[in-house]
Amino acid sequence: MKFTKRTLYIFLVITITIVVDQVSKIIVRETIEPRTEISIGERIPVIEDMFILMNVENTGAFLGMGSDLNPTLRLIVLLILPIVVLGFVLRHILTDKTIDPWSLFAFSSIIGGGIANVYDRIVYGSVTDFFYIDLGGIFRTGIFNMADVSVTTGMFILLFVSLSKKKKKETE
Repeated sequence: MKFTKRTLYIFLVITITIVVDQVSKIIVRETIEPRTEISIGERIPVIEDMFILMNVENTGAFLGMGSDLNPTLRLIVLLILPIVVLGFVLRHILTDKTIDPWSLFAFSSIIGGGIANVYDRIVYGSVTDFFYIDLGGIFRTGIFNMADVSVTTGMFILLFVSLSKKKKKETE
């Protein structure tokens, strides 16, 4: 693999994503009382009850899905499979020079967020989630973290780029 500005950009986006996520989780773990089986934990309203910080250890994936799987299946689904997929995506973006800049940023953000959450599962046995948004029942999220924000942002960018390319082809 030749080290180019493009390769540097990919690894820079991945690294910044991981660092922002891990620093935010360290701050949350050190400053916010966690929710446990016997305690609801600390809830810190940032913008009234619409944006709340809390400390929740998620042993599953998105919204806790998979947390009740047996240990072997959880290892496969939440660690091995994501590592393999992230490796393939990284290989793809490093080798396919036709990927547009927005998609390159999106894929790099997804890889960085994925690595950050996989790291948590390996080191801590769970992923620290801490953001919660509730816009008066109109829009409500699960509890999430910066890695989730990176993955979701990357997916939205890919969707937007894909739809833009499709619309451009239809008008030609």
